[in-house]
Amino acid sequence: MKTLLLMRHAKSSWKEPELADHERPLNKRGKLNAPRMGRLLREQELTPDLIVSSTARRARQTADAVADLSGYQGELRLEDELYAAPAETCLEVLQALPDDAPDCVLLVGHNPGLEELLELLTGDMPALPTGAIAQVALPIERWRDLTADVEGRLLNLWSPKELP
Repeated sequence: MKTLLLMRHAKSSWKEPELADHERPLNKRGKLNAPRMGRLLREQELTPDLIVSSTARRARQTADAVADLSGYQGELRLEDELYAAPAETCLEVLQALPDDAPDCVLLVGHNPGLEELLELLTGDMPALPTGAIAQVALPIERWRDLTADVEGRLLNLWSPKELP
């Protein structure tokens, strides 16, 4: 059994319209919410064993904050392919994880790809607002076994707006 945590990057800033989309940073709310979500993972005893993130600045900042507050000890794995990726690309990134990859992986990325992946793996179609984390249980032994046919189960969905 594997656990996949899907996290949409926290709220990003539009203050500098001249910046390329890939380079947009987190805004004030995003900088507050990303660490809150990291603390939540620690409190839920869901500290990831591996964090894989889009290379977009807002996703990297989100992943860094979550890593710091969740108690994550590993290196952040950055994947160019996750930037604005559709569900199929997210799936390919996960399938490419080595056989000895850990059981709990946090994937930090973007919509609509993450919502599509959540639907593909669970059949559920909840909204994934900025900063939200979905916890999915996957009945697989190796990440390479993760296909669109795997029937995962959505265990939890946390949104920063719903936290105290």
